[in-house]
Amino acid sequence: MATYSLICHPASPCTAVSALEVSVHAGAGGRLTLAYRLSGDMAGLLLPEPAPPGPADGLWRHTCFEAFVAVSGAPAYREFNFSPSGQWAAYGFSDTRQREESFVPSAAPDIALRRFPDRLELDATLPPELLPGRTTLQLGLSAVIEAAGGSLSYWALAHPAEKPDFHLRAGFTARLPLGPEIHRANEFAPTSP
Repeated sequence: MATYSLICHPASPCTAVSALEVSVHAGAGGRLTLAYRLSGDMAGLLLPEPAPPGPADGLWRHTCFEAFVAVSGAPAYREFNFSPSGQWAAYGFSDTRQREESFVPSAAPDIALRRFPDRLELDATLPPELLPGRTTLQLGLSAVIEAAGGSLSYWALAHPAEKPDFHLRAGFTARLPLGPEIHRANEFAPTSP
């Protein structure tokens, strides 16, 4: 397991959040678990109301945790959105922002949410059917956080552009090997953003 700290894009500050981390774990059977931990003033944030679990579009317009997953050396990638409401989204892209309209998720992620006075925890587990490959993956871990006043802040491992853009491959700075060695050792090292 490795834990990464997300940084806020300087163009979208949010004083209600004191820390935002994501722990990544490659589990048995090729499952990928992402554990998001947001610490701060919960009263200063807007969180979507609980909704029936299932796919939904436009989750990024409000507080939403995200993961971009690609195979090293290939232009294609997948985007996953996990809302505190319990809803989720999965999209396929053939290249940067080139959406594959034919992509239909063959499985659903498992999402668990826990709320505390000083933090929010969201765990999302992706079954192997949703991942783009079984080799070394590049991960872009990110989040959109909505403040109580309605403003949005953008958090990621790295911000390679003047404006927030989670789709830029230069922001996919985490590496996760999924070959036989990961299933034996179940460990990997984080990289610096």
